[in-house]
Amino acid sequence: MIARLLQAWTARREARAVRRHAIPEALWQLTLLRYPFLAQRSADDLAELRRLASLFLSRKEFHGAGGFEVDDEVAVAVAAQACLPVLRLGLSWYDGFIGIVMHEGEVVARREVMDEDGIVHEYDEELAGEAMEGGPLMLAWQAVAASDDPALHGSDAVYNVVIHEFAHVIDMRDGLADGVPPLDDGQREHWISTIDSAWARFCERVDAGEGTLIDPYGAEAVEEFFAVAVEAFFVAPAAMRSEEPAMYALLAGFFKQDPAR
Repeated sequence: MIARLLQAWTARREARAVRRHAIPEALWQLTLLRYPFLAQRSADDLAELRRLASLFLSRKEFHGAGGFEVDDEVAVAVAAQACLPVLRLGLSWYDGFIGIVMHEGEVVARREVMDEDGIVHEYDEELAGEAMEGGPLMLAWQAVAASDDPALHGSDAVYNVVIHEFAHVIDMRDGLADGVPPLDDGQREHWISTIDSAWARFCERVDAGEGTLIDPYGAEAVEEFFAVAVEAFFVAPAAMRSEEPAMYALLAGFFKQDPAR
């Protein structure tokens, strides 16, 4: 009885949040037009995606940095893409943070790395997005807007900074950015075996100068390979299934989605 009452209360609360943050039809259609991989989903998927996006907007706080204005167009573009990976998993996967900081363009971050001799080296890194455990999550709007236009980011590989950074959020839900999201012990062993093998093959292809659907940036570390593989899985699923069938099957099982179908 208590469980049923709690479920009913939660449903009513979510329905109120969806109504308060309802996405206007014209803005929703503009978002689907701008990001065609969203529009290719079924009517049922799109209805649930729109509902989740409204809930997302009710739970997250957007902040513009450096004078950048986060209008409805920006917020909905981020929300719709961020909610795609958790379409079957639920928004609770994003409960670990609230703030999303939006910049107009890429951000230069000062980094430090210690070499094997204990010497610290400093360098600057340009960031289009960054996810940190506990938040906030940072995104550059110019990179978000360029996500579906290869000519704008200089590569034929899939590029989607929103899905990339939210894949990191999913990965870090257990406190570690290691390319292995929270899994049952039985699933974890299969996951690690599959992704490690796929990553090794991918790195060989990148080192050989082969063109890849998955962004070559994935060769940097297995956690980056996971994030760029998730990008390809949702943005170009048919090509991903053809080029990386083992990774496609792994991600389809985890996300409970088969977008290539």
